[in-house]
Amino acid sequence: MGGLRFAFYGRTSTTEHQDPVTSRAWQLEVAQELIAGYGTITATFFDAGRSRRDRWRDRPQAAELLAAVRDPDRGFDAIVVGEYERGFAGDQLERLLALFRRHGVQVWLPEAGGPVDLETPEHRALVRMLGAQSLREVVRARHRAMAAMRALTEEGRYLGGRAPYGYRLVEAGPHPHPAGARRGRSIVELEPDPETAPTVRWLFAERLAGRSIEDLVEVLNQRRTPCPAEHDPERNTHRAGRRWTVETVTTILRNPRYTGWQVWNRQSVDHDHTTPSDQRRHRMTRRKPAHQRVLSRRRAHTPLVGERDFVAVQRVRARRPNRRGETREYLLAGLLRCGACGRRMESRWVHGRPGYRCRHLRGPRTEATPPTLHLRETQLITRIGHTLHLPAAASPRLVVDTLRADRAVMICHADSVVIEEPRVSTER
Repeated sequence: MGGLRFAFYGRTSTTEHQDPVTSRAWQLEVAQELIAGYGTITATFFDAGRSRRDRWRDRPQAAELLAAVRDPDRGFDAIVVGEYERGFAGDQLERLLALFRRHGVQVWLPEAGGPVDLETPEHRALVRMLGAQSLREVVRARHRAMAAMRALTEEGRYLGGRAPYGYRLVEAGPHPHPAGARRGRSIVELEPDPETAPTVRWLFAERLAGRSIEDLVEVLNQRRTPCPAEHDPERNTHRAGRRWTVETVTTILRNPRYTGWQVWNRQSVDHDHTTPSDQRRHRMTRRKPAHQRVLSRRRAHTPLVGERDFVAVQRVRARRPNRRGETREYLLAGLLRCGACGRRMESRWVHGRPGYRCRHLRGPRTEATPPTLHLRETQLITRIGHTLHLPAAASPRLVVDTLRADRAVMICHADSVVIEEPRVSTER
C-alpha cells in the first residue's frame, strides 16, 4: 500500500469555545500517525463551527471533499479522519462508504487501525457501534447542559447572551468556581439601563391603559426612540432593521424577565438534522407553554414591571377590535394548546361567538395531517368548569380567573380537555 495519497478531513464544533488551529493540529497528527509508512497527505479539508450531525453536503469543506471524490483527477486515493466523531455521526459513514467505494476511494480510521471494510463483520459492527456512540455523546452532553441550565436558573444566575432591552450587564462578584475566580472571572447580573428602562416601563403602562401595539410602535418611531438593534448595534449585528416593529414591542411585552425573575426554557428547538443547519433556526424554534418554563426561586434582578401588571398586559391581547370598532373578547386566549400537534390554538370569531381552532399546519397539508380542530368557547368553559369541580352556575369569568391564577394550560382534543398545571417550587 505504499505511496497512497490521502485527503485529510477534520472538524470542530465551535469556534468560540474551541481553538480551530489546535483542534486541527491534533486531528492531523493522529491521522499522520495512522498512515505512517503507507502514504502522505496531499489535500486537507477542515470544517470549523459545524455540528457532527450536519450532513456532509451541508458542511462547506466536506461538500468540497465530496465534489473532489467524484473528480477522476482528484489527486488522492483515500480519505483519513483523525477521530470518528470528527467526521461522522450515526449512520453517515455507512451511507457515504457506498459513494466512496464506487469512486475507488478508501476511508481510514484510527479506530479501525486502517481502511474500513464493511465486507467484514468486525468492521460492520465497529462502524455501527461508533455511530451509535457518537449520537449518544451528543444526547448526554445536551442533557447535562439542560440540567445545568435548569439549576442555574433556579439559583437566579444569569445564563448569558444579550441583556434584554431595558437592562444592562454588571459584575456581581467573583465566579463561584475557584478556578474561574483565580483567573479573574466574575458572575454578572442584570440591572436597569437608565437609557432604555424608561421606554420599557412606558410600554407596559401604555399597553395596560389599552393602547394598541401598532399605536405604540408608531409613537416610538415618531419620537425616534432607538430600537434594541439601534441602541446596541454591536450585540445585534444579526438585525438589519433600525425601526420599531410590532414584533419587537410584542416580544418585550411578553418577556416575564421584566418582572425580576430569571426565566429559562421559554422556547424549544426541534433537533431535526435532516433540515440544513442554515434553515433550521427559523423553521424549528417555537414558544413553550408557561407551565414548562423554569423560574428562579427568588427575584434575580430589579423588576421593571409588577407581576400583576405584567399578567394584566398579557390579558389585553384577548380584546381585539375589528374594522368596525367592535370589541371581541376571547377569555381563553393564550391558555389553549392543541393535543394533536402541541401548537397554541388561535382565536376565531364564528357565527357571532368566540371560538378557537388549530389547523396543525407546520408545512403543506397531507393525508396524514389531522382535521382542523374547532372548539366553541362556551363548550370549553363548560368542560373546564366540570373538570375543576366548580358549581354549574359559575360564571365564565370565574372559571378563567381560576385557570389563570393557577397558571394552568389546557390541552385540547376534539372530545376532551386536559388541564396541566405547572410544577412550582415549594421554596418560592
